[in-house]
Amino acid sequence: MQLLKNIPVKPVKRESWLNLGRIVQALELVQDLIVICLCIGLFSFMVLQIRAMFLSLIPPIQFHSVTADILSLLILVELFRLLIIYLQEQRVSIGVAVEVSIVSVLREMIVRGVLETSFMQVLAACAFLVVLGVLLVVRVWLPPTFEGIDPEHQVSKRYKNRLAQEMAEPHTHVEF
Repeated sequence: MQLLKNIPVKPVKRESWLNLGRIVQALELVQDLIVICLCIGLFSFMVLQIRAMFLSLIPPIQFHSVTADILSLLILVELFRLLIIYLQEQRVSIGVAVEVSIVSVLREMIVRGVLETSFMQVLAACAFLVVLGVLLVVRVWLPPTFEGIDPEHQVSKRYKNRLAQEMAEPHTHVEF
C-alpha cells in the first residue's frame, strides 16, 4: 500500500464531446453574419432615404421635411459607422453610440420644434444632452479596453502632445 502512495498520478485527459472553442467561433460567425445583414439593410434604407429626400426637393419645397430627412440620414450614417466598427473590433464604440444619441435627440427637437414642445420635455432633453456631452468628454480620457480603432485615444494623444509642446516652449511673452 505504501508503494502506491509514492507513485505520481497523472491527470486523465478527458475527451469532451463539446468543443467550446468551435462553438464560440461558430456563434461569433453567426453574429458577424447578422451584423453584415444589418449593414446591407441599413445601406439600402439610406439609398431609399436619399431618393425620398431628393423627391421632396421638387417644388414646392417643404423645408421641414427636407431638414428631417437630412438629419435622419446623418443618424443612419452614424449607425452604419457603428456597425462597421463593431465588425472590425467586435465591440460597440461608446463615442459613436453617444454621437448617434445626441444627433437623434437634436433631430427630434428640430423636427418637433422647440416652441411646440413643453417646457419639461425641453428641460429633460437638455439634461440628457448634458449627460451625453459629459460622457463623450470623459470617454476621451478613459483607457482603451480593446486594441484597434480608438478615435478617442487619438484625440487624447493629440491633446497630450500639444500640452507637452506648450510646456517645453519657453514663454517669450511676459505680462505685467
